[in-house]
Amino acid sequence: MSIERVKDYFSNYGIEERIQEFDVSSATVELAAIALHCKPERIAKTLSFLAEDRVILVVIAGDRKVDNKKYKMQFQTKAKMVSSEEAEIRVGHAIGGICPFAVNKGVEVYLDVSLKRFTTVFPACGSSNSAIELTISELETYSGYRKWIDICKE
Repeated sequence: MSIERVKDYFSNYGIEERIQEFDVSSATVELAAIALHCKPERIAKTLSFLAEDRVILVVIAGDRKVDNKKYKMQFQTKAKMVSSEEAEIRVGHAIGGICPFAVNKGVEVYLDVSLKRFTTVFPACGSSNSAIELTISELETYSGYRKWIDICKE
């Protein structure tokens, strides 16, 4: 199970107990915001894309959408989402629980600047009913991100 993989990953840093698991779904931004009693924009949603043979994860603020033109300028290819059938195989987590932690080898993680306006955000933890509150600095540390990018619509 992906959440176990994320718990094991976070146990390396001694923060696995900070993972929150819910009796309700947190698979969408709206559901996660309800489960966490926070504003939807503070949900750090992780979107998964395929770029030829590359798997790209981009973590963005819950109230933002990807600007296809900016995405293409950043990655030199059209934005193509990973299908729900392929997500767990390609990323290491199923749709609804995709996060930038404990992903498969070779998966590229990027953080969108839309997150920088918050002190803390809530990314998922590998399941459709989990999350963890992290500072932006912690998100940088634990996500293994490559760089900050700007690919969202204003």
